[in-house]
Amino acid sequence: MRISRDETNRPPATASEVERDPYVVKPVAKALAVLAFIEDAGREVGLSDVAAALRLPKTSAFRYLYTLTAAGFVAHGDGRDRYRPGPRLRPGAAPDISVPRLRELALPVMSELRERFNETINLGVAERDHIVYVAMIESSRALRMQARIGERHPLNSTSLGKAILAFMPEAERAPLLAAPLRAMTRRTMTDAGALRRQLRDVARRGYAIEAGENEEGLMCIGVPILDRDGRPVGALSISAPEQRMTRPVRQDMITALRSAAGQITRRLGRRA
Repeated sequence: MRISRDETNRPPATASEVERDPYVVKPVAKALAVLAFIEDAGREVGLSDVAAALRLPKTSAFRYLYTLTAAGFVAHGDGRDRYRPGPRLRPGAAPDISVPRLRELALPVMSELRERFNETINLGVAERDHIVYVAMIESSRALRMQARIGERHPLNSTSLGKAILAFMPEAERAPLLAAPLRAMTRRTMTDAGALRRQLRDVARRGYAIEAGENEEGLMCIGVPILDRDGRPVGALSISAPEQRMTRPVRQDMITALRSAAGQITRRLGRRA
């Protein structure tokens, strides 16, 4: 009697069995084999290494590597034909916090910040090399930021993105800084070396400031929301026209933002 795939409910066990199995999507299986090889290598590997180990034509190996890199599962060495696990692979990382859960816990403290300063309050999460605005409470004043929920801006041009980058593990941050950095305005920092120095200051003091780098005439102060291992799960910021961001106002905002981020961390059930 012939036993069907549904009856066995057993995946193929060997590479040759994968090739013969009619239920397996072959290109997906090969892409996963490339990913597994890179993850298991314990070192950076080249295109030739991948092609030889998996017996693939170099053109095919390159297409799989390119696709996995574009999806964030593989990182490509800066200017070199070398590959390593990418930012989407996080061995030992804490489980990701869902955006709805993060938004739910952040909105009360965001409302408090909005009532106190009457400036726009933003919540963002990193998606590869961009920050995505997932919650926003706008100022009632006429002059305010133009971004909207769901918009994506470069990590390097925003205080939200810089706050996240500063606390991101180096293995995840390195490929993001190795890629060309996009300019949103003439003031956007696009020099990777200068950005690295700025990120060290951000990590030391616990907050990021950008002035006119993402929108002309606008200043933003951002702080990271960290998990118990110090990994950023999001960031919180206040945005306002530069003329309203006097030194005393900025200091009050920094203190309030750091307190708010700590509250969100505790509400996530993790150590602040």
